[in-house]
Amino acid sequence: MTLYLGSITARGGRTKSSATGALVAGYMDRARRYIPVESLNFPDEDSLFTWVDRGKGRTGCFVVLLDSSGREFSSEEIASLLTKLRDDGQQRVLLAIGPANGWSETSRRRGNILLSLGRITLPHELAAVVLSEQVYRALTISAGHPYHSGH
Repeated sequence: MTLYLGSITARGGRTKSSATGALVAGYMDRARRYIPVESLNFPDEDSLFTWVDRGKGRTGCFVVLLDSSGREFSSEEIASLLTKLRDDGQQRVLLAIGPANGWSETSRRRGNILLSLGRITLPHELAAVVLSEQVYRALTISAGHPYHSGH
């Protein structure tokens, strides 16, 4: 399974802060110890779903859209989801942070799961840091690594 962390950014994927970019890169490097992980940036929703549709493989891409109206998952639930997808033979999983105005209704229907990071509003870059850390945490939970100690 390859895990993709996608983001729709009006700036073509450039971040305003090198600090947040460094944090995301650090968590992704750690996550790569467990599975292949890639970062993708898209200018808009259409380009994201074009990428999803063009992917080759025996399974379609499983799409998790971060959305404030989505379901809140615990770290353990994220770990369980990723483990199940891997064990079921899923080849590609995309976790995507949407545009500043939120996902369109069409995109929401195309996602397999809507995931909320909570009821608070997060800036795009901070959401990317939280998501990348949670992916790393989920992978360590699945591997039995002591990084996650239940808090």
